Amino acid sequence: MIKALILVGLGGGVGSILRYLASTVVTKYVHTLFPLGTFLVNISGCLLIGLLSAFLTRQPVDGPDLRLLFLTGFCGGYTTFSTFSAENIQLFQSGHAWIAVWYTAASVLAGLLAVWVGTKAW
Repeated sequence: MIKALILVGLGGGVGSILRYLASTVVTKYVHTLFPLGTFLVNISGCLLIGLLSAFLTRQPVDGPDLRLLFLTGFCGGYTTFSTFSAENIQLFQSGHAWIAVWYTAASVLAGLLAVWVGTKAW
């Protein structure tokens, strides 16, 4: 358990730093009302989690260490949107399309509502 926490923490820390840097650089050089930095981080994180998932599935990997470090840790720190998207693909691929649609709609709507409620709390 301790080893897993360390792997996730290391990966998450690096992912978070990279997310901050990527978003900051894009925001510095591209001036737009559209949140392009966050958008690019989310989409690149989705591409990365797809590539890493496919690679780790096709490689003879002993134990969950690389998955914990790169998928849960790094991709989770870089953007949780990548995990959200990967979970939806898994639901679609396993024949649970309606759960994926419900999960997506509920996550977006509940997320927006939660942020709004949070801003009204103060």
